[in-house]
Amino acid sequence: QVQLVESGGGLVQAGGSLRLSCVASGNIFRINTMGWYRQAPGKQRELVATMTTGGSTNYADSVKGRFTISRDNAKNTVYLQMNSLKPEDTAVYYCSLRIISSDSWGQGTQVTVSS
Repeated sequence: QVQLVESGGGLVQAGGSLRLSCVASGNIFRINTMGWYRQAPGKQRELVATMTTGGSTNYADSVKGRFTISRDNAKNTVYLQMNSLKPEDTAVYYCSLRIISSDSWGQGTQVTVSS
């Protein structure tokens, strides 16, 4: 069983920055993909960014150039640095961990960007 705990959400003005963190614990296979998804009210959950243990990344087009994902494999932690935030980035952000085909999710952290 895997547990994911996110932190770092909050309220920020448009153009500001936030940094999200997620710590994974439990039965974690050393080769995995960690990442971030988000869900705005009335919308489906969507990919934000993912990163493999080896360092390969994948970003949603809407955040490229503004968000940066990173991870510390020794600490089983993934980060999301969010710059130049826009009101449309407002959502609940969920940390994810994929091991082969099994997905685990955090409880989510709210990010609100005011205009």
